[in-house]
Amino acid sequence: MHRIRVWDGPTRLFHWSLMLAVIGLITTGNVGGLWMEWHIWLGYFVLSLLLFRLFWGVVGGYWSRFASFAYAPRSIWAYLRGRSPTLHRVGHNPLGALSVFALLLALLLQVLSGLLTDDAIFYAGPWVAWASPEWVDRASDYHDEVGKLLLIGLVALHLLALLYYKLVKREALVSAMLTGDKLLPKPAPSSRDGAAQWALAAGCYALAAGLSYVLVNWAPA
Repeated sequence: MHRIRVWDGPTRLFHWSLMLAVIGLITTGNVGGLWMEWHIWLGYFVLSLLLFRLFWGVVGGYWSRFASFAYAPRSIWAYLRGRSPTLHRVGHNPLGALSVFALLLALLLQVLSGLLTDDAIFYAGPWVAWASPEWVDRASDYHDEVGKLLLIGLVALHLLALLYYKLVKREALVSAMLTGDKLLPKPAPSSRDGAAQWALAAGCYALAAGLSYVLVNWAPA
């Protein structure tokens, strides 16, 4: 067996930070009231995480790059038939890749719609001044109803998939995201994971946080 570093440290930190932030968003959004202040700040934090992941998907560790799990339809079909090559099961497999992209897109839409949301009582998003009342209403309805349910559904599917791989396929995906390593029967490329990667990740997050600040605060009066 070969021990392969699949998930670099910054990717693992991103994953667990995003998980905690999403749990916080769902909880504070449903409780409401004074907790909405935390909901707003968590939304800004998730925006910075998503922007970081976009950057890290280009310059991060080998298996964290989008190029390593942007599969063609024929690769997804081969995986469903149990005929995909071993390399397609090292990082995100073809079905897992679809789940990742769906979650990232749903989160991005939820955050962006939150910037356009106006509840006419406590909160008006920083982008409300840019948009027409019709677009604000659409964004508010999506954020409060469609987007929230879509996100909860995708999270539930993600958890069910983890249980399936653990109990049926005997693949410890959660432990791999904790340790970063997988034991594989064949050699595979390892993700770089060291001080240089952490320095690069810090630069990427600083850029993401700065861009998030600009997106949130550069709104017309």
